[in-house]
Amino acid sequence: MIKLVRWVCLLLLLSMLTGCFYWIRAYRIYLQMGEFDQHFSITASDEFSVYFKDPILYSDDFISLSKLQPSAADKMGSGKRWRYWFRKVDEQGAIIQPEIKFYFDLIFNEEDRLTRWSFSPLFLQIAPAEFLEISLRSLGDAKINTEKRQLIVNTDLMQKIAADLPKKAQVLSQLGEPLLIEDAGKQQAVYQYHFQLDTQGIEEGYEYRAISDVKLTFDKATDEVIKMAGRFVGVKIAINYQEYIKPQQENLAPKLE
Repeated sequence: MIKLVRWVCLLLLLSMLTGCFYWIRAYRIYLQMGEFDQHFSITASDEFSVYFKDPILYSDDFISLSKLQPSAADKMGSGKRWRYWFRKVDEQGAIIQPEIKFYFDLIFNEEDRLTRWSFSPLFLQIAPAEFLEISLRSLGDAKINTEKRQLIVNTDLMQKIAADLPKKAQVLSQLGEPLLIEDAGKQQAVYQYHFQLDTQGIEEGYEYRAISDVKLTFDKATDEVIKMAGRFVGVKIAINYQEYIKPQQENLAPKLE
């Protein structure tokens, strides 16, 4: 509790010095993660959507944090929808044909607060829904690295899931051939992809954020994806899928004799 008070005081001081109230609102969302089901809900069908039950973040806050404008902005009821399109590119940055692309949707209400963040079906080939959900839930117990502005999750404390790891053939059928393949020891290979954000504007000095550098690590023996690392709209995401999987014996259903 004392640590929490110190954090709030620090953020208030920073906001008074810099006017960056969006950092306070972002931190409040982090605090909500500690009681995930009270403040958020998730649906997963074709899209994967996170619903914000107690909206905090404004659309301007998202721009201030990401430094990136959306690809398209549309009215949606009394609110609006921002869509961020990411298109696969080659080593020279040229869009690969036929296009391979995915999107994020941000839905804002009439008060201009974020109420839903949706991920397109192709993104779920990069981060399958089961693993995306458990990694989001784990953020409530994450430790903050203030120097690097990172949330570090102790996966040992997380409830494990029974889920199949995606196979290389399935991933390649959706994402196509990678930009680069690197050996990562005898048992692993890292497949690298670049996706270019179609954006209407980038704050000077943040042009690098328009490229999403995605790395998928495959187990050579099983052809399963075991890790994902990428940067999307300025947010770095890294998931070690194996850390969320139940040990094999736990996956077996009890037998009735």
